[in-house]
Amino acid sequence: MKIRVLVFLLLPILAVAQNHKWQQKGQQGQGQGQGQAPGGDNSVYFVTYFSNANTDGLPDSTLRLINDGDTNANLWAAYYVLDDSQEFTECCACQITPDGLNSESVNTELASNPLTGRFVTRGVIKIISSSTGDPTATTPTAGLRGWATHVQPNSYVTETLLAPSNLVAGEQTLLQTLCYYTEILGSGQGVCSCTPEDHEF
Repeated sequence: MKIRVLVFLLLPILAVAQNHKWQQKGQQGQGQGQGQAPGGDNSVYFVTYFSNANTDGLPDSTLRLINDGDTNANLWAAYYVLDDSQEFTECCACQITPDGLNSESVNTELASNPLTGRFVTRGVIKIISSSTGDPTATTPTAGLRGWATHVQPNSYVTETLLAPSNLVAGEQTLLQTLCYYTEILGSGQGVCSCTPEDHEF
């Protein structure tokens, strides 16, 4: 009799424990199915947009990237800038030390020295997180995190995370090749500039 009473009392507890175990397995399965790495986000490629750049009376847009320190080594943000007609305009690579901050102005650094000499107001910025400082020969390495501000037509400024994206071999090769020929043909035009970590542009 005592055994039956004990089993009767334990059944609800066992049921709750089993249900909790199933929930944990389900959550683990969801994480694995989404390809989430146990150490965090391993993205090496990011994209964002800029608008209303180089426009009188409107504020500047900014990009800010940090080295999260995961590799305990210097990383470089390889920037590739295109206008809204998909034409390549500028490229460069900016060093970011572990736990360091790189702040870039769209107007004065990323869109101020276009290859064609024609200032752009709208476009796309692509960033590869690299362990090498040459934008024409990157070594994609996770560790950079970034944000960008966007100037809206009403002069309001919004800020968003850089969008992590898929870096396929063809895209990496194309960006590096365009940057390579921009550096050769531009004779200084088409090369963006970098703000030192301990300075704001």
